[in-house]
Amino acid sequence: MNDNDNDTTLIPDNKDTPPLAGELQRIADHERGRRTTAPRVIQSAGRTQAFAAGGDPGNMRAADADRDRVVERLNIAYSEGRLSKDEHDGRLENAFSARTYADLDEIVADLPVARATMVAPVAPVAPVARVNGLAIASLACGLAQFAFGPLATIPAIVLGHMARRQIKRSGEQGAGLALAGLILGWAAVILGILILVLGVAMSVRTGGTMQ
Repeated sequence: MNDNDNDTTLIPDNKDTPPLAGELQRIADHERGRRTTAPRVIQSAGRTQAFAAGGDPGNMRAADADRDRVVERLNIAYSEGRLSKDEHDGRLENAFSARTYADLDEIVADLPVARATMVAPVAPVAPVARVNGLAIASLACGLAQFAFGPLATIPAIVLGHMARRQIKRSGEQGAGLALAGLILGWAAVILGILILVLGVAMSVRTGGTMQ
């Protein structure tokens, strides 16, 4: 008997073996089913929770950041007079020992959600304009006339006019000082002219009398 006669090759029936396309479709469906049951992330009550579909987010373990947020709400409620000292201390202790989100929610269930504080805009402070130096000098020269005579008269007038021109351009303070220096300077000039005229008149009159 030949070996070829004893060699039996089993050929699977095409009816029992699915086509390649059908096998790939089953694999794709399987992968989609795994993705639909994977944990998903949701946002609830200001905290991010990851849990399997159909799970209870309240039973999730709370983090230190979640406890800190609850403590902040308790401090605000205490400062607003919503909690007494004993209630505040007791809830703080419960907040630090809370294990799940449900425990934290129970602590602040009767408190309003903290609102963001509105900060009133601060009006900008206008810079204080400095006093013009020439205006100060003009007034000083005008006052110095009483001590040094007409030597300070011309500087008082010149500095006063220069100061007023600078103040118009720069917006500095000191316009009143410059004006006061000008008034004192010109008053001294007018007074000097009157004294000179009176002196001449008196000398002329005296000379005419002597003749």
